[in-house]
Amino acid sequence: MDTEILIAGASGILALLFMAYLVTDVLKQPRGNKLMVEISDAVQEGAKAFLRREYMYIAGFVAVIFLLITAAPILAKGKEGIADSLGWQTGLAFIIGALASSAAGFIGMNIATRANSRTTEAARKGVEDDKNPEKGLKDALSVAISGGAVMGMAVVGIGLLGLVVVILIVNALSDGAGWGAHPGWINGYAMGASLVALFARSGGGIFTKGADMGADLVGKVEAGIPEDDPRNAATIADNVGDNVGDVAGLGADLMESYIEAMIAAMALAAGLSTMAKIDGLPQDITMQLQMLPLVLAAVGILASLIGVCIVKFLPGKKVQSSLMNGTYVSAILAIVGTAVACKIMIPDFTMTAKSAGGLLEGAANLVGVADGKTYTWLGLFFASTAGIVAGAIVGFFSEYYTSAKYKPVQSMARKCQMGPAITVTDGLALGMKSCALPILSLGIALLVAYNFGDFYGIALAAFGMLATTGMIVAVDSYGPIADNAGGCAEMAHLDKGVREITDNLDSVGNTTAAIGKGFAIGSAAFAALGLLVAYMTLAQISIADLKDIHVMFGLLLGGMVPFFFSALLFDAVSNAAFKMIDEVRRQLREIPGIMEGTNKPDYARCVSISTDGAIKGMLFPGGLAIVLPPIVGFAFGAEALAGFLIGALITGVMLGIMCANSGGAMDNAKKYIEEGKIKNDAGEVQGKGSEAHKAAVIGDTVGDPLKDTVGPSINILIKLMAVISLVLAPLFV
Repeated sequence: MDTEILIAGASGILALLFMAYLVTDVLKQPRGNKLMVEISDAVQEGAKAFLRREYMYIAGFVAVIFLLITAAPILAKGKEGIADSLGWQTGLAFIIGALASSAAGFIGMNIATRANSRTTEAARKGVEDDKNPEKGLKDALSVAISGGAVMGMAVVGIGLLGLVVVILIVNALSDGAGWGAHPGWINGYAMGASLVALFARSGGGIFTKGADMGADLVGKVEAGIPEDDPRNAATIADNVGDNVGDVAGLGADLMESYIEAMIAAMALAAGLSTMAKIDGLPQDITMQLQMLPLVLAAVGILASLIGVCIVKFLPGKKVQSSLMNGTYVSAILAIVGTAVACKIMIPDFTMTAKSAGGLLEGAANLVGVADGKTYTWLGLFFASTAGIVAGAIVGFFSEYYTSAKYKPVQSMARKCQMGPAITVTDGLALGMKSCALPILSLGIALLVAYNFGDFYGIALAAFGMLATTGMIVAVDSYGPIADNAGGCAEMAHLDKGVREITDNLDSVGNTTAAIGKGFAIGSAAFAALGLLVAYMTLAQISIADLKDIHVMFGLLLGGMVPFFFSALLFDAVSNAAFKMIDEVRRQLREIPGIMEGTNKPDYARCVSISTDGAIKGMLFPGGLAIVLPPIVGFAFGAEALAGFLIGALITGVMLGIMCANSGGAMDNAKKYIEEGKIKNDAGEVQGKGSEAHKAAVIGDTVGDPLKDTVGPSINILIKLMAVISLVLAPLFV
């Protein structure tokens, strides 16, 4: 056990050391001319101001929940099992989880906002000074991927180190019995990370889409000015939103999945130690199963680090091939490393359910103890690999349905000539169709993982999908940096060739973002399922029986929650966008010289409006996700809560995929038109300013909150409700 923890801790430190190198590499790059520096500083200040306010409100929730968790054993009046799951130890782990998620988000966003003008300057130098656009593209890619990889390494480094620290604390408090004696204490770490993730994702999503919708509808549609034009008062707020939503929010989202998938596998393995006996093998086999996810995390960090280096130091001729090469290499290395770790750590073993009978035997069967079944290291390797393969498949289908390289988006772009109604209808239909194959691939992976490792195998598959989180977050966070770099080039009035380079980077960033969102949804489904099984084990529920009216009630209620939650986020985005549109119109009307370029808009006012809208809009939906599980558990029982989690998982995954892919398709259909790729019946190119383009802009405006606010937030909703239920499970027994 000490060896595995040492390996995990060392790999976390390695990730942070590499992150420090990347930070140094980004900051030593030139920032560009005075105007570029001013633009970058404005984005930095806006992003930091928003995070400060957001974290202040999150701190209030954290404090209240910490007090409730700490007081739970006293309030429960000595109820059996409470002290092993709740109390100040769980509360401490909860605080550490919240701090880890907040720190990773702050570090990643801080560097991302500093990488934007530096990426622009690298492109400018290649075009204007060196007269070598190809060199400018490679240098700009290097800066952008370094900035994104800071977020990726922060997520896996801080996330894994935080978990190691919590395990060491729990071990020290367990009088030598190990954390497996009190597995519930460690669940607080996942809950803390999950709470911050929900507010970071939903708040950041409201901020960015409120600003983006205001900038698009007034600037592009009404005023007829280009995207990122400095005359648009909302353009700085839009750039700020890209960072707080798609960098800090994304990092918190995947850190949560990363941590929860590990903890779900460890919790199920810990459950085996009390619910099963090993025939003919040492009793510490369950400890090896508990420690396996930590070693796989170390393997994933090393694979991600190598993947980032490939993109940075061995770029291909095309940006997308460079990013995909790094992603594929990291995935292959993770698969090979997983095989080695499983072979070394896990001997073949046979498990037999305890003969105690009744509920204990049922619970043993639930966590994966089939009477007399033999488990092998190869089977566990296949289970983990099933998750990696499923993640790749979900990512591919997300790309297929959202990338302008493929037929669905190209067909949708042509239909934009028929007006905005057809654009939106086609985009929604495309998103709904896109659910089928990803869900099928997830279902097959589920069956494969269960066949080789039962529910522990499913938890391993969830973590297998997340093993290369460092690389995935790096590639996804690269996108907002490239987008901001394009805005900086536009606002600084740089050479057209510079914008061509940043647009090249940005277009690939849209594709990688779509892949990342699909990946996040798939991993959320697996992580939530693992947490659900762990909850049912701890709550002593052997089966969720649909003949039980309480289970059926919970199923219906849980199925409704993602829709109601999404509606609240849509309302928040609409309210923020309404105020933003009104403000941009007012400034164009009342501030003389904006359209002539002789006077600057009031960018700070727009940032303030987005900040207020995001903070107000995130509180109620976030609070709802926190209070619903305990309400259902206390009012209707543990079985009803199991049904509630199942209902939320099923509808949440479908809705999340549909929203992400609908929005991504509408966004890229607009970009396909802007590139002049479609013609009308008369053979005339329908580019920027055409009726087809205006329809696509409206479609993109509808799709923006779908893909950047609602879809990503649903991932966290289903995981947060599951982990809260797991922490509170003993109270409902």
